[in-house]
Amino acid sequence: MNKEFMIIDNIPVAINGEKNLLELIRKAGIELPTFCYYSELSVYGACRMCMVENKWGGMEAACSTPPRNGMEIYTNTPRLRKYRKMILELLLSNHCGECTTCDKNGKCKLQELAARFDIHRVRFDNPKSKPCIDDSSVSITRDANKCILCGDCVRVCNEVQNVGAIDFAFRGSKMKVACSFDKPIGDSNCVGCGQCAAVCPTGAIIIKNDSHRLWKELNQEDTIAVAQVAPAVRVAVAKEFGYNGENVMGKIVAALRRIGFNYIFDTSTAADLTVMEESKEFADRLANGGKLPLFTSCCPAWIKYAENEYPEILPNISTCRSPMQMFASVINEKFKGEGKKILSVAVMPCTAKKGEAARDEFKDENGKPLVDFVITTQELIMMIKEAGIVFNEIEPEAVDMPFGTMTGAGVIFGVTGGVTEAVIRRVSTDKSLASLRNLAFEGVRGFEGIKELEVPLGDKAIKVCVVNGLRNVEVIMNRMKAGEHFDLIEVMACPNGCIGGAGQPKATIDEKKERSVNLYNADKLCTLKRSEENPLMDKLYEGILKGREHELLHVSYVK
Repeated sequence: MNKEFMIIDNIPVAINGEKNLLELIRKAGIELPTFCYYSELSVYGACRMCMVENKWGGMEAACSTPPRNGMEIYTNTPRLRKYRKMILELLLSNHCGECTTCDKNGKCKLQELAARFDIHRVRFDNPKSKPCIDDSSVSITRDANKCILCGDCVRVCNEVQNVGAIDFAFRGSKMKVACSFDKPIGDSNCVGCGQCAAVCPTGAIIIKNDSHRLWKELNQEDTIAVAQVAPAVRVAVAKEFGYNGENVMGKIVAALRRIGFNYIFDTSTAADLTVMEESKEFADRLANGGKLPLFTSCCPAWIKYAENEYPEILPNISTCRSPMQMFASVINEKFKGEGKKILSVAVMPCTAKKGEAARDEFKDENGKPLVDFVITTQELIMMIKEAGIVFNEIEPEAVDMPFGTMTGAGVIFGVTGGVTEAVIRRVSTDKSLASLRNLAFEGVRGFEGIKELEVPLGDKAIKVCVVNGLRNVEVIMNRMKAGEHFDLIEVMACPNGCIGGAGQPKATIDEKKERSVNLYNADKLCTLKRSEENPLMDKLYEGILKGREHELLHVSYVK
């Protein structure tokens, strides 16, 4: 049978299931410019940058046109170049152009394409030359005058996250992206996941940058500066400094010491603590008829989403604090007798962790947050560069004692399914190496939005579900309402889990998979695989936590 093909710029290209011309053109080695196209989102076709010309002189949008056998198109005619330059000029004329002080400087798609098409001046007046800042959220910052109306943020918020905090408002020249009733984003139903910032091609939505305030607090004589680093951070920093995504935790520790931290710990240690508490809670609910399914509680965007959309299931959410908050409690107890102010900083892949740190549930009796600052991976990279640290040349260093021991179970918390796998390792009666290896092939790993498996536990099997991306929560909730039963459900708000958090540097799906592989490789290199094997757990339970486990490690989200 003859294979179908198209002619692209006079070169025949085989059609092999591509859903639009854009995919086929990129397969042919031609990078068409786009603002509004993401393969994971619906086709919007607003920016018109990907227009192509057919052999009759007609214009078609490559993102929304399916390939057809025998079709002939051109991607780089004089007419198309003039057309694209005009679009860019019009966008720049309606865009706040403070590029040198913009957080997206050097990583802005509009800036990149303006340089690519050699645009050095704009012929039109600019009515949006000044910033228009919405700083009401603790997780993200919006600047309406940098918005190019590509719709990426609207679609990811509605289609992937099912939150719907933002949408298009008004018409014509007054159109903009806004919350309902034009409220500030901080007063909306936004859950702080930051996925809108992750897809925004300009600086219209960015993560809230707290590094400037943190610099002022560091290197004070009356302060003990303590940092904890989340598992997913170590595999996302590397690319920014010329590595291939490998685990660079040792270099991160060395960099943080040079920045001014007195103690650096690995949040994987607290993840072991979370496994101990959550598995105990799960076993208790199973044995005593407690509320099931048990939902995990590590993801703050998921907690906020549940409070907004499904308050009836709050009693099903684990009372365990997230690893970040558990560690913050332990750190506070450890250093509070030193006679100095404790500066507790968490380096996280997640913008929603900033909101979690600000919650009243996680403040002491004086109203001081247990975590003073949450900085994302992106902010950490900025701080390393600002400090002039040559990341490639510094030698790796180890985290500090007395909290320097962790297991592979804690490390894999950064991947979707990691929390579930760690809990299963803990509660499973089969502790053999073969059982451990089999877990990797039983459905708990992988990037699917919903994963399900049955795990033998004693004389029965427990039904487990792993969910990433908040849209998939609705699917599971509807199945539960229809009578389906689960025993344990892990939810991560960000697609692909923490490795795809909005605080991470932007990555393709292949790069996220590489991060996942590197976290699992870090697990393989850990001598200790199960949280209960960590000798530090016994020391904590016999020391700092003795008699205070519930006070320091648990919380209730039930109103």
